[in-house]
Amino acid sequence: MLEEINRINKIIDKDFARELAKHLLDIDAVILRPNDPFTWSSGWNSPIYCDNRLTLRYPKIRKKISKAFVDIISEDFSNVEVITGTATAGIPHAAWIAENLDKPLAYVRAKAKAYGLGNQIEGGVDKGQSTIVIEDLISTGGSAVSVIEALQFIGADVRGVLSIFTYGFQTAIDQFTNLNIPVYCLTDYSTLIEVALEEGYIAESDLKMLNDWRENPAEWPN
Repeated sequence: MLEEINRINKIIDKDFARELAKHLLDIDAVILRPNDPFTWSSGWNSPIYCDNRLTLRYPKIRKKISKAFVDIISEDFSNVEVITGTATAGIPHAAWIAENLDKPLAYVRAKAKAYGLGNQIEGGVDKGQSTIVIEDLISTGGSAVSVIEALQFIGADVRGVLSIFTYGFQTAIDQFTNLNIPVYCLTDYSTLIEVALEEGYIAESDLKMLNDWRENPAEWPN
């Protein structure tokens, strides 16, 4: 099981993971409220809210994110043919990566359009072409999995998923393991909580509550 977790939540650069976690906290892309939880659209109560779209406002941060993704692709997926973003938050990051690598760009909608040509995949990935999926956030893994399945349905070769942040939920680990798809993340929940404590965003007394949520988010705080 530990091998599966490491494969799904693979952090290449632990120093950068800490640096990025601090950036996300500093710009309020991540807000921690263990004593005043948020309610997600799923109905879950959560001590954390993550909106990585705020990184788009900060050129220095988004350039660091793009470079980190490009480095991973160049090292482990150098022969990938197309960069694919998830709609909508993964699209800008995928576009910068594709530009830097001089690769074709595609993106995948949550569902096919109900008008025009009815496309779900825009930009284009051909049957047999290899691609990497760029995601901004992995929670349950459902949105990334739907993108993978749409690409595999048309015969594309999905080599992996790259994400800015992951909560590391077991349900996501299970889904990607079943698909045999590796996932690389620039930073994760454990790193974020560690940095948040060091930087004074949370108190040590908050740690148990935050760890309990991570282990059982659907029923927290009961």
